[in-house]
Amino acid sequence: MSRTRTALLAAMALVAGATGTAYAVAPDGVGAAAVPCTVDYQVQNQWSTGFTAAVTVTNLGAAKSSWSLKWSYAGNQRVTSGWNAKVTQSGSNVTAANESYNGTLATGGSASFGFQGTYSGTNAIPATFTLDGVTCNVDDGGPTDPTDPTDPTDPGDRVNNPYSGAKVYVNPEWSANAAAEPGGSRIANQPTGVWLDRIAAINGANGKMGLRAHLDEALRQKGSGELVIQLVIYNLPGRDCSALASNGELGPTEIGRYKTEYIDPIAAILADDKYSSLRIVTTVEIDSLPNLVTNTGSRATATPECDVMKANGNYVKGVGYALNKLGDAGNVYNYVDAGHHGWIGWDDNFGPSADVFHDAATAEGATPADVHGFITNTANYSALKENNFNVGQTVAGKSVRESEWVDWNRYVDELGFAQAFRNELVSTGFDPNIGMLIDTSRNGWGGAARPAGPGATTSVDTYVDGGRYDRRIHIGNWCNQAGAGLGERPKAAPEAGIDAYVWMKPPGESDGASKEIPNDEGKGFDRMCDPAYTGTPRNGHNLTGALPDAPVSGHWFSAQFQELMRNAYPPLP
Repeated sequence: MSRTRTALLAAMALVAGATGTAYAVAPDGVGAAAVPCTVDYQVQNQWSTGFTAAVTVTNLGAAKSSWSLKWSYAGNQRVTSGWNAKVTQSGSNVTAANESYNGTLATGGSASFGFQGTYSGTNAIPATFTLDGVTCNVDDGGPTDPTDPTDPTDPGDRVNNPYSGAKVYVNPEWSANAAAEPGGSRIANQPTGVWLDRIAAINGANGKMGLRAHLDEALRQKGSGELVIQLVIYNLPGRDCSALASNGELGPTEIGRYKTEYIDPIAAILADDKYSSLRIVTTVEIDSLPNLVTNTGSRATATPECDVMKANGNYVKGVGYALNKLGDAGNVYNYVDAGHHGWIGWDDNFGPSADVFHDAATAEGATPADVHGFITNTANYSALKENNFNVGQTVAGKSVRESEWVDWNRYVDELGFAQAFRNELVSTGFDPNIGMLIDTSRNGWGGAARPAGPGATTSVDTYVDGGRYDRRIHIGNWCNQAGAGLGERPKAAPEAGIDAYVWMKPPGESDGASKEIPNDEGKGFDRMCDPAYTGTPRNGHNLTGALPDAPVSGHWFSAQFQELMRNAYPPLP
C-alpha cells in the first residue's frame, strides 16, 4: 500500500448553497456571511481493513482557548487511535477535542491532528463538520483536489519505497574527492547524502554547491527515469548535545532562526514545481532525539547540554517543524534518524526512544503521516549483520547478552535492530508501512581482522570477541574508527522492512578533529576523536580507537578514506 502524505491546500474549497451552510466572504466584504471555519480531511493511507487520516481545522471566527470538532460517518468506520487531539467515538459520531498544548486557536489559526481507524466496504469522507457547534466548510479531497490520494497519476501520491526502480543521486563534489584518491575511482560513482549542516549550505558556502545546484544536477542525472536525491537536514538548535565535534551554529534557544532561516528556505526550494519529478529523501536531524532519553537526568552519560535541550523542548519542536514543513511537498520522503543498536538497543532506551520520536512527529503541526520511515546507523559503524553469535546463545554457562561487548543489549547488529525497532515504532502510532534505511557506508569491517567464524568457547567473552565483525574497542566509540571498512553498497529493498541500504554519511568525510582546530562552522573539539584519550562512561573509559591527524568534521580525511577502502566488506574489486 502506498504511504501517501497529501499536502494541505493553499486555499480551502468552500461548499455553499444549502440552508445553514456558511458562505465565503465576498471580495468587497458585503453580500455574504463570514466563513466560521474550514476543515481539511485527508485519507492518507488505506488498506483492506483500515486507514489513517489527517485533519486540519482552521478557525476564521473569534479566537478560542479550547475547541471541539465533530463529524459523523455514513459507513462503519471506527476510530482506533489518535494523535494531537483526544479523538473519541460514540456510534457513528466522532469528537476530536484539543490536547492541553494545542487548545489556543487564534483567528486564522489552524490545528492539525490525525488518527487511525478501521472500516469495511466504503470509506467515504464525512459530509459535515462542526467546530464548537458551528458548521464548517470543508475541502473534501474530491476528484478535483490537485493532491487526490485516489489518483494514481497524482504527483503527491508517494510510492511505497522511493528507492525501488530509481537511480540515486551521485554528489559530484564527493565523487571528485573520491576519484582523486588512489583507487577511489572504484566507488566514486556511488550515491551519498548531501549534508545541509548550516544555513549557509542552502545557498552554497566556500565554493560548494548549494541546494538548488544539487537539485538541478539531480534533474540532469535523472534523465527520463526515476531518481532519488538524499538530503541530510542537520542544524537543530543546540545540535549534538552529547558531543562537541559536530556542534552547530545555532544556540539552544534559537528555534526561531532554525524555523525561519533554515527549514523554511529549504521547504520553499523543495516545493518548487521545477523539482516535482524528483524523489527527495530527507533524513531529519542525525543524533538528536535519542539524546533526550540516554543523556539526560541522573544517568551516568547525562550532560548539562542535553538536560537543557530536554527542558526547552527545542529538539522535539525542531524535528516536528521540519517534518511538517518538508512533508508538504508531495515528492518529499521524510526519514527520521533513529540512532543505532549500540545506542538505543537496551530495554531502558528502546521503547522510550520510540515514544520521543512519536512526540516529535506530533509536534509543531506534524503528524506521523509526515514520516515515511526511519534511518539507523548514520555516521556510525555498527555491523549490518553479526553471523557468529546471537543473544539467544549460552556459552560456558553465560548468555551472550552477559558478555562485556553485548552488555545486556537485546541486539547485536543493525539489521536485527532496525527490523525490531520498526515494529516498536508502528506500535506507538506510526504507519504500519513505514520503511527503514540503514547506513552501510562504514560498517563493513573487512580486511585481515574479519573473523571467519565464532571465537573460542572458553568463556562468553572469548566467544563473542573472537567472532564479532565489529572490531571497535568499545561499541560506544564513534569517531574516525581505525580498522573500519566500507559496507554493503547502496541497494534498494534488501531485506523485509528495509527500504534501502544507503551511504548517507559520505565515506572519507571526517567525524571530528583529533585536536582543537579553529573554524567558522561552530564545531568544537571532542576528546572522543583523540586517539590518546581514555574515554568517558559512554565507552567504558576505553581508548577511543580514533585515527590520528583528523580534520574538522565534514572535511575530507584522506587517511580515513583509504582505511575504509582497504577494509571494505564486501571487498572492492
